[in-house]
Amino acid sequence: MGQRVWIKRAMMLALVASVAACAREGRQVSVEDTTSPAQIIAMADAEVERGRFARAGDLFLEVERLYPYTVEAEFAVIQAAKSYQSGEKRIESRAAAQRYIDFYPAGEFAALAHYLVALSYYDQIVDVQRDQENTFQALQSLRIVLERFPDSEYAALAAPKFTTALNQLAGKEMDVGRYYLQRGQFAAAIGRFNVVVNDYGETPHRPEALHRLVEAYLSLGLVGEATRAGALLAADYPESSWNAAAQSLLATGRQPNAGAGLFGQVFRR
Repeated sequence: MGQRVWIKRAMMLALVASVAACAREGRQVSVEDTTSPAQIIAMADAEVERGRFARAGDLFLEVERLYPYTVEAEFAVIQAAKSYQSGEKRIESRAAAQRYIDFYPAGEFAALAHYLVALSYYDQIVDVQRDQENTFQALQSLRIVLERFPDSEYAALAAPKFTTALNQLAGKEMDVGRYYLQRGQFAAAIGRFNVVVNDYGETPHRPEALHRLVEAYLSLGLVGEATRAGALLAADYPESSWNAAAQSLLATGRQPNAGAGLFGQVFRR
């Protein structure tokens, strides 16, 4: 960033501090076409301090409306996204953050903008019995943060959320797979469990997915495939209770405590 830009930003911040002091004293200033960017930003900051985040976001966007393509506009758009996120206005936050990405793809706040887009989806993740579109979108957006901005503070924040979202999607696959298994739709169940094993890496669902593959393959009389799934389970998770159940199933055709669980017994054909 050039020296003139830094000087301009410093002047803007000084004006913001001055106008913010007036705002804190309760003196309201309406936004007009002649209101300076510093004044508008100060008004928005005062709304943030009062906890009126949606109003703050609206005010920040006034800077871009009145002074597009300026340093102040770039700053204000990302502040609008942050304010909306703080006020749980996730759609508005996503729209402002995406606007920043569209207009300032290499801007100073690009990593934050991508993270806010991801957060707007992540905060709407629901339980695995429901549609996981938000989870998928969060995962894709978090991946961008991790891959494009690996050294940023937002990558560190994104990493655990990425793992959570990945586990959530794997959990959805398991939920659907169990549904098919319970209803005897074994081929469909195998497809879901294989996705968990092969596409989702080391999630907490992987041991169970391997065990369910043993169940489903045996139900179809595919002993070789069941044995291979059981061998992988034994190699990767030897101490897992899922492994113990799978080995019992392979040896006897019955699981420990057969009949107690949802899939208590699988008959060889």
